[in-house]
Amino acid sequence: MVKLLEGKVAAITGAVTGIGRAIALDYLKHGASVAVNHFPDDRSASQFEDLQKEAGEGANLIAVPGDVSKPETGQELVKKTVKKFGKLDIFVSNAGVCQFADFLTMSHELVNFTITTNLNGAFFAVQAAAQQMAKQEPSGGSIIGISSISALVGGAGQTHYTPTKAGILSLMQSTACALGQYGIRCNALLPGTIRTQLNDEDLADPEKKKYMDGRIPLGRLGRPHDLAGPAVFLASDLSEYVTGAQLLVDGGLFVNLQ
Repeated sequence: MVKLLEGKVAAITGAVTGIGRAIALDYLKHGASVAVNHFPDDRSASQFEDLQKEAGEGANLIAVPGDVSKPETGQELVKKTVKKFGKLDIFVSNAGVCQFADFLTMSHELVNFTITTNLNGAFFAVQAAAQQMAKQEPSGGSIIGISSISALVGGAGQTHYTPTKAGILSLMQSTACALGQYGIRCNALLPGTIRTQLNDEDLADPEKKKYMDGRIPLGRLGRPHDLAGPAVFLASDLSEYVTGAQLLVDGGLFVNLQ
């Protein structure tokens, strides 16, 4: 296998489960050194140990625990990544939460928690990564925001969630404009319905799963690993003239309206 990320250094938020974990493993397979952020609790620490085991003994992999809703977490992730590996070439803003709730009865706490984690957390983490990429020699890098098909369509139980994913898409578009002068590329990945811990409860209903499978032209729900290849592409030199772009990874769900 050609290693597309040989010699590159990546940092990924929310990377011990789901999409972030799949991206971390593929980055390692392609030769990158990887720093993963995870929530600072025992469960997440155990999940990192599982990730280490799957990655293998020779993997250049470290963990930097921290709550992404806090602005200092992104700074700490970048600082420790550079201290360990010497630079930062790739940053994936992936961490996020999604708790389905009714719009009319939704609590202030849930709305604020979702926005603070998903959008504010992404903003400050991306800012920290960009500051490093702009000042290092040579400057440059690739920033990937994990948005969602929910950035483009609504969801009755996601009125607090979809605006945050639209915000991440917009953030990548605006940072592409702001950071191009430093050779920093910014792009968004928009997963469709991917079976992860965030929607396990929602898709536990066999009828709901059957309905969703039927709406997707490729005939199945997405898997976390379906995002890994596109994330490798956007991180690699194969996409050196791609910035401000959005890539739907949804099995055709978005276009299947009839």
